[in-house]
Amino acid sequence: MRILHVLDHSMPLHSGYSFRTRAILKAQIARGWDVAGVTGSRHTMDGPDIEAVDGLTFYRTPAPETMATPLREWREIALLADRIGEVVDEWKPDQLHVHSPVLNAMAALRVARRRGLPLLYEIRAFWEDAAVGNGTGSVNSARYWLTRIFETHAANQADAVAVICEGLKQDMIRRGVDGEKIIVAPNGVDMDLFGDPSPADTELALSLGLESKEVVGFVGSFYDYEGLDDLIAAMPRLVSQRPDAHLLLVGGGPMDSKLRAQAAQSVLVEHIHFTGRVPHQEVERYYGLIDILAYPRKKMRLTDLVTPLKPLEAMAQKRLVAASDVGGHRELIEDGVTGTLFAPDDPDALAAALADMFAHRETWEERRVAARKFVERDRNWSSNISRYAPVYQKLTGKAV
Repeated sequence: MRILHVLDHSMPLHSGYSFRTRAILKAQIARGWDVAGVTGSRHTMDGPDIEAVDGLTFYRTPAPETMATPLREWREIALLADRIGEVVDEWKPDQLHVHSPVLNAMAALRVARRRGLPLLYEIRAFWEDAAVGNGTGSVNSARYWLTRIFETHAANQADAVAVICEGLKQDMIRRGVDGEKIIVAPNGVDMDLFGDPSPADTELALSLGLESKEVVGFVGSFYDYEGLDDLIAAMPRLVSQRPDAHLLLVGGGPMDSKLRAQAAQSVLVEHIHFTGRVPHQEVERYYGLIDILAYPRKKMRLTDLVTPLKPLEAMAQKRLVAASDVGGHRELIEDGVTGTLFAPDDPDALAAALADMFAHRETWEERRVAARKFVERDRNWSSNISRYAPVYQKLTGKAV
């Protein structure tokens, strides 16, 4: 079985998107399948036209000339379609596996029709909702509804559809997409990459003023929908109950300056620490300082429909997690068993949940073990990858 993946971007760029891609392709190679990837012009890292990264092969698409929306998007689609066609003629795949956003699907559908290739469209999030979540779009805009129409059309035109969670599947069914052709291929982790948590780095803890403290942390991108403003707002109540509690925020993003300004105005500014972005190879040192990883996502369509990857990775490493009670988190976390859920958009509820976790350390090891077992059983890429096999076999008519 030879599968060509069509992608927005890939390694060596680091993102949740590229890490999921890497995991899928590595697991498919381990199964004995031949795989390669084509990235669109939004893969912005310089490199050769054909690039080998970590044993994976990616064909790159050139960027279009500078132009305004929507002309740029149409040009991106045309360039990607041309590149997919070139790779198909050279590499001769049995199956096109196209990953969102919808621009990729629109480009790949052109090639699939001309070459008579089956196409599986995998939706990781709805592009229009992601734009609302990161502050670059609004629900009432023409762009939002036009993107939604294109997304629904692409799903209807695809031979099969994969989504990363049940919330996305049900939304597509409500839009009129045939539920019989939709599979759920959930976010997973490569368990070979995760073992027991590393011990705390004493020198790093001292440098940050976190030695012997109770540390709540977040590691990732600072988007508005992540709810980090609620985490900062929760600190006064948390510290009133747990005087040694500190907050460690590792990363950066669009909300960075606003969050720093909010923290500077807090009466507990000395309990709130920003590291800025850190090199990927250094991230594990910061994880090692954190007692509880907090994911206070705000309640909106994006967070209700999409399951994030970060909590799964934390659970795989036997780390404690606390997360807002939104749909995407509920598919991953069983409250009181594998983690703690708290009311979204409510700093007081967040503080109370964290204080309760710190007050009951005797339950921590049991939760760590339960969370790790859940990921091993239900979110392990070595087993998750099998969900694609019957779809590929049905579409190609080839044994897999």
